[in-house]
Amino acid sequence: MEKEKKLVNKVKRLIRKAGLPRFLHHYGRKKYELWQHSLAYIIKQECRLGYRRVTWLMRGLGMEVPCPSALCMSFHKMPLELWQRLLKATASNPYIAAIDGSGMSRPLPSPYYYRRIDKPYPVDIPLKISIVIDTKTKKILALRLKAKISHDIKDAKYLLKRLQEKPMKLVADKGYDAEWLHRYCHNLSIQAIIPMRDYGTKKIYRGKSFRKISNKLFNQRIYHRREMIESVFSAVKRKFGSSVSSVKFSAQRAEMYCRAIAHNIFLFLLDFLNGAD
Repeated sequence: MEKEKKLVNKVKRLIRKAGLPRFLHHYGRKKYELWQHSLAYIIKQECRLGYRRVTWLMRGLGMEVPCPSALCMSFHKMPLELWQRLLKATASNPYIAAIDGSGMSRPLPSPYYYRRIDKPYPVDIPLKISIVIDTKTKKILALRLKAKISHDIKDAKYLLKRLQEKPMKLVADKGYDAEWLHRYCHNLSIQAIIPMRDYGTKKIYRGKSFRKISNKLFNQRIYHRREMIESVFSAVKRKFGSSVSSVKFSAQRAEMYCRAIAHNIFLFLLDFLNGAD
């Protein structure tokens, strides 16, 4: 029961640190507070349970928690800004950050249903997730989930804008090698460590090239810190699965934020327990 108390206290401090209201809805006083909803969502993702089973589990441990239908309805209605503020509250101050993207799969009907409607199986309907991590702590600093597959670099500016503290260095693979991104990082006083792609004889930019300046200062040892983001993707997918269980996109996005918050919280608890020993 001691671990559950530590997790409850961590979630309460997280809500206060993010500056969030005590209750989820602003119309009048409610029976359950925001931290009780958030705790249920985090445990749901950590234990990979449904709404009904997570309610049974928490009530069996002596915790007060909303009914399954209330959890499901509030999960769909929680705004994106709330999830972003919660994620920022669990993030660390990075010195070297890494950015990359990966794919997630959606829940699909059974093959028997596809056979019944004469459709090929499986139908690939992937989701695209891009994240920024702290390469020292492996905490997720920002994320973006998109319903359509797109190039990794399209989410770079969105993710950098949502970082609570700007890193000193940013490492990424060749997919992020673009003059505008190097210029954007330079304006933010961030050193972009990105290997140059070979465009052949075609000249793609005239004038002062920040790509060439970055290539002269390229540090292979720091670039190898990019491997940490592949480790985070692997850890999250092995722990929570490579697919989402929600059907609506708003719930899928909330589910990914919950997984990132749970990942950061349990990294903090692991460091705390190791330090206590």
